[in-house]
Amino acid sequence: MISTPSPASPSPAELRRWRQYLADERAEARVYRELAQRKTGSEREILDALADAEGRHEEHWLELLGDDVGKPRRADFRTRLLAVFARRFGSVFVLALMQRAEARSPYETDDDATAAMAADERIHGEVVRSLAARGRSRLSGTFRAAVFGANDGLVSNLALVLGIGATGVSSTVVLATGVAGLLAGALSMGAGEFVSVRSQRELLAASTPDPDAHTAVPKLDVDANELALVYRARGMSSADAAAKAADVFGGLSTTTSAIRIQRVGDAGVTAPTVAPDSADSAGDEHEEIGTAWQAALSSFCFFASGAVIPVLPYLFGLSGIVAVVIASVLVGLALLGTGAVVGLLSGGPPLRRAVRQLAIGFGAAAVTYLLGLAFGATQS
Repeated sequence: MISTPSPASPSPAELRRWRQYLADERAEARVYRELAQRKTGSEREILDALADAEGRHEEHWLELLGDDVGKPRRADFRTRLLAVFARRFGSVFVLALMQRAEARSPYETDDDATAAMAADERIHGEVVRSLAARGRSRLSGTFRAAVFGANDGLVSNLALVLGIGATGVSSTVVLATGVAGLLAGALSMGAGEFVSVRSQRELLAASTPDPDAHTAVPKLDVDANELALVYRARGMSSADAAAKAADVFGGLSTTTSAIRIQRVGDAGVTAPTVAPDSADSAGDEHEEIGTAWQAALSSFCFFASGAVIPVLPYLFGLSGIVAVVIASVLVGLALLGTGAVVGLLSGGPPLRRAVRQLAIGFGAAAVTYLLGLAFGATQS
């Protein structure tokens, strides 16, 4: 519901604020429409509906401004940047940023905005969160391996290079040590991720209901059968399991797949009556885990890409404190970047995540550097 303008003349500060809100609403609507152009089906409809909602908010500020709309203002920098990202990428990163933008809405504390507008912004945040969650689910397996691999490569090899360098050995030894640490760590990370993900998928597959078990239902003895035990084993109470089994036998004329359950623990929720066409379909159920080869390759490559950074100064012939400072600065920038990316995708504050990543990485490297200094002093 659009409010009516206040009878009192707005102050210059109010006019500036309303014009800024108007510009931001228009920019956010453009972001949603840009994202919608890259989607199909229900996701596109949802994003178009969000753009329409921002248009209603735009009308509110237009009515308040009346003849004082003035020249079109530019949206704030963050919203303009989101519009650029939406045109160029249209990825889960933009949705994650829009989630944060909706959460920063000032309407709840602004008397010139309606309660409905403040409620809209809060609900918009949840809608965008749900849309972003789909992308996060698809990314989570490979992304987890990539982030952990890059962070481990950065921190472990920086710590190794600084620790060895602090003992006073030549830059050639430091370089050889860094390269050896890169290869050993990348291979170890890749192998570990492969075994971890493969084992996790095998455990989940072992707990997945037999897709052909429903074929035995019509042949069971109606008066003495074990179907109720299936539901009890999956978490139902004795009475609920018996009632469920009775319902299955009562509906055998219309379905023979009621024994199938979509996910372990979802007792009583029947799967679609169409069976999967291949074993690959069952694997989609655990899509967020990723495949073992994807995880291993991502972990190997990202560990190596992170581990090579502390070695770069020594590759270019630098040594001593100059190499240490440059390696530390390069790793620090990389740690800030990976921390910020994690913050964006998780919907958290990017700066805080970046600083946390930097503090953890530099803390570990500082400890090994001090140990190297101490070890070098005892050898001299």
